[in-house]
Amino acid sequence: MHRRLPPLNALKAFEAAGRHASFTLAAEELRVTHGAVSRHVQALEAWLGTPLFERHNRRVILTEAGRSYLPEIGAALDRMALATAKQIERGRTQILHVNALATFTLRWLIPRLSLFQRANPTIEIRLTTSNVPLARIVEPFDIAIRGGPDARPGFVGRQFLTERRIPVCSPTLRQHGPLAEPGDLIGHTLLHAATMPEVWPHWLQAAGVPHLTPQASVTLEHFYLTLQAALDGLGVAMGPERLIADDVAAGRLILPFYGPTLPARSYHTYVPEALADQAAVRAFCDWLSTPS
Repeated sequence: MHRRLPPLNALKAFEAAGRHASFTLAAEELRVTHGAVSRHVQALEAWLGTPLFERHNRRVILTEAGRSYLPEIGAALDRMALATAKQIERGRTQILHVNALATFTLRWLIPRLSLFQRANPTIEIRLTTSNVPLARIVEPFDIAIRGGPDARPGFVGRQFLTERRIPVCSPTLRQHGPLAEPGDLIGHTLLHAATMPEVWPHWLQAAGVPHLTPQASVTLEHFYLTLQAALDGLGVAMGPERLIADDVAAGRLILPFYGPTLPARSYHTYVPEALADQAAVRAFCDWLSTPS
């Protein structure tokens, strides 16, 4: 579509002169001469075929046509200025690609990510989840969040969160049978993650009931599914303390036993050495290390 538009400088000169009711003040605002403003306004009047100002010696007064035209042009220039400012700000935005473990992302990172965004509005996080080892991540990333500590040649690793595991369940589960000591698990369902089949046997060994046979066992494909099943009252899951802390604080989950706890791999950031000194990368890694 072809738009019939007068020159932008003429519109700017008219809008400033009409707002100030003065060619002189308009010239000062636009940082041009009085004569330049006058010529731009005259050119606009010729283009429109109608006078926009009445000239009275040192002052000017908008004509009826000028009074109706001014608010429209002022609003249009305001919209142009706002769109330009947004585009400039968008150009300053830094994209940060983060690849993180799925359960950690769902249960810890996403609930807190808005805190980082508010503190760092010019950094845009592009978040993907994956549980594959670092060497098998296909898509490019700036920061990977994995367990550790691991020696990763070519990467800078940094611990930011320790972890332990302990049984966890819905508070409603106690309505279906006693659950005060590890031996009581004989009357309940144990929730297993297919990716970590050894967790429950290790905990039962540490709790002194290595040969306990529960009422039932359910194995789910992913670890985060066992936590969701625990929330839904299906059984008892082995919960990472950091990832269930919000649910425990809110009363959605309980820790039926005081112990024991199993040590678990800490959460680490792994950054390619070439990116380690980038400001956005440092900002995100520092934020992860700050207690929330």
